[in-house]
Amino acid sequence: MSPGTKMTFSRDQGIMVAVTFLGLVVFCYFSGFPLIIPLLVFFCGVHLFYFKKVKTGTFFHLALLLGLLVFAAHALKSYSHIIHFYLPIASIAMLTMLLFNDVQISFMMALLSAVLAGIVLGFDLNEMLIFFLGGLSGAYKVKDARTRGVIIEAGLFVSLIQVICAFLINPVINKDILMYILKPLAFNGLICAFVVIATSKIFETIFGEITNFTLLELSDSSQPLMKRMVVEAPGSYHHSLIVSNLAEAAADAIDAHSLLVRVGAYYHDIGKMVHPEYFTENQMVTGNKHDELEPSMSRLVIFNHVKEGIELARKYHLNRRIVDFIPEHHGTSLMHYFYQKALAEGQPEGLEEKDYRYPGPKPQSKETAIVLLADSVEGATRSLDEHTPQRIEDVVRKVINNKFIDGQLDECNLTLREIDTIASTFVRVLSAMYHGRVKYPEGKGTL
Repeated sequence: MSPGTKMTFSRDQGIMVAVTFLGLVVFCYFSGFPLIIPLLVFFCGVHLFYFKKVKTGTFFHLALLLGLLVFAAHALKSYSHIIHFYLPIASIAMLTMLLFNDVQISFMMALLSAVLAGIVLGFDLNEMLIFFLGGLSGAYKVKDARTRGVIIEAGLFVSLIQVICAFLINPVINKDILMYILKPLAFNGLICAFVVIATSKIFETIFGEITNFTLLELSDSSQPLMKRMVVEAPGSYHHSLIVSNLAEAAADAIDAHSLLVRVGAYYHDIGKMVHPEYFTENQMVTGNKHDELEPSMSRLVIFNHVKEGIELARKYHLNRRIVDFIPEHHGTSLMHYFYQKALAEGQPEGLEEKDYRYPGPKPQSKETAIVLLADSVEGATRSLDEHTPQRIEDVVRKVINNKFIDGQLDECNLTLREIDTIASTFVRVLSAMYHGRVKYPEGKGTL
């Protein structure tokens, strides 16, 4: 969604928010919690909606995390012999960072989790600050984490920060402070780490989000779909690898989710496995099968690789974030070659351009937009007779400009500056890929 997009509530969303707010008020009233809690949550929700443009579903996912924390705090309160400082409050902010990969949302969840748990357990301001800073440090530490060892390190970091904060608030150390404050705060970080490791996959499945750990699993070449693609559509597999390298470099350049982009590019063309022989990159010695088909039939075959790709992705239970790359990497682009061929052949009567456009949707995120551009640029540069840096740059700029004019980037939140950075990155990577080589003299023993 573009930065200038105006967010509005639908009637159903308004009713849902009102019912949720009233339900929270009733729950707090009968549970004996302060009624300021619903108001705090409401204003945080308003901020997320209007300034972060968060989708409605994300509100309920975040609310569930906070609700579970409040429930755990309420349950812990019933056991007076258990020290309340053992409650893994920082795990909420850490889970938020892993699941949503958003620093601002994680900051807000660190604050809300510390305040809500503090209200339930009767913490004072100093104790809330300890858990807020602990949660914040844990969230920052797990950002872009690609191994579960980083989560353990984050837990240790949370322990260290919370102990330091407690010491700064009260620099006096005695036996009681050591046993009932510092020791629980030190163990708290490790408890948070184990909670995150144990529950991240569960929440990932429930929320439909995807963590870096799952992305790395999907990038493994032994993954069943990848193994099938290597055998059944080797040309498409090689094309996907090149697109993934291009797209990942561009994503890094504009600070998008580069690992998601790379894995999304791996799977964006899996539908070509169904009829690989109809796609140029897999036509080795058989010739172009589209020469024997009417343009309208070729159009259906090409259209179907998107539909078949989505069906394959669902059959293999790929996360929806990966599935999104399959239709969105084409958007509503025009199949220019077959459209022009149909016009040249003068068929059929009443032919319209929209008949030769992909069904969409257009890219809804920076990540899918980058793959759309990388896919188009890779195909265009591969067809060049001469791969000089200037020719490559001309083609890259022309392809990206055409996609922009065609409106394919209208529904993602790429800025003009980012589009220019993406183009420059494509030129750099492709120029290196097609760099000239020194011609070795022929002779005995040369290869």
